Amino acid sequence: MSRVFNFSPGPATLPLEVLEQVRTDLPDWHACGMSVMEISHRSKAFLAVAEQAEADLRELLGISEDYAVLFLQGGATLQFAMVPMNLSVAGQTVDYLSTGSWSKKALKEAGILREVNIVADAAASGYTDVPERSTWQYSPDAAYLHYTPNETIGGVEIHEVPDAGDVPVVADMSSTILSRPIDISRFGLIYAGAQKNIGPAGLTLVIVRRDLMERVEDSVPSILRYSTFAASGSMINTPPTFGWYIAGLVFEWLKRQGGVAKMGEVNQRKADRLYHAIDESDFYANPVAPAYRSWMNIPFTLARPELDADFLEQAVQAGLQNLKGHRSVGGMRASIYNAMPEEGVSALIDFMGEFARQHS
Repeated sequence: MSRVFNFSPGPATLPLEVLEQVRTDLPDWHACGMSVMEISHRSKAFLAVAEQAEADLRELLGISEDYAVLFLQGGATLQFAMVPMNLSVAGQTVDYLSTGSWSKKALKEAGILREVNIVADAAASGYTDVPERSTWQYSPDAAYLHYTPNETIGGVEIHEVPDAGDVPVVADMSSTILSRPIDISRFGLIYAGAQKNIGPAGLTLVIVRRDLMERVEDSVPSILRYSTFAASGSMINTPPTFGWYIAGLVFEWLKRQGGVAKMGEVNQRKADRLYHAIDESDFYANPVAPAYRSWMNIPFTLARPELDADFLEQAVQAGLQNLKGHRSVGGMRASIYNAMPEEGVSALIDFMGEFARQHS
């Protein structure tokens, strides 16, 4: 078996231990004569998987019973609509931070349903910085404040939770969840697509304060209500059982690694090493303001853009894949989520150094 270092922003690399467990389980799960993909989601066997996955996630993140944990479909993008549908009513204003591509998409969708107030907009910096907090303009009666802690495309990360007073804070944590400890009590709702730090694409986690689910209007269809899924154990219909099962294996893997506190130490070390290599080089550059550099998605450019294609081709030959930057920004991007081992970052740094020496 030959494995490469996969720097894809998502679907992203998964822990090898988890993949090997899936391979073992796939044709005959727990000696039941069936794959986990084939068993009923309402069977005792799968209900045990679902319950253990939720319990492990609650333990990893310190989630109290004040919050419901939902395992949904539709990707994080569906939450762009479900959040305003469930946490606000017609005529209410909702606050949004605009710090990059994903937050802009979220506020655009919310604008179809509600009056959106843009608290701060990073457009002036080309979405490489975040406006000073003293300039943020909150609504006095906002239903919630939405922000995207980490913009995967631009590599901009807000490291401190915004202080919105009594207004519930909503966060799209698709690319940061489980990468370090977080204080769940600071949030009204967190949502996250699975395909970066949780498991395969097709599963979305929602962690929502139970009292907030009572805000939903009668006009919202039941299939789009958090309360419906909370009441049914996320099984109002057939859930993404395979993704849920793999997420459970990832949660177990995280616990074996020492939990999110240990992962935070490793992730910070990986990011610091790669940023140091970029900053110490005259050949590479990172465009993001240092205070807002992402731990998970690190964009960088070459001093000679005409060498981009050669860089990517030679990187693939060196076993380093999916380093091409997003089409909207160009350059390169290394996504170094939880499952990216430190050896992968070392291999990338060594390759970057050798490529720079060859072309300087």
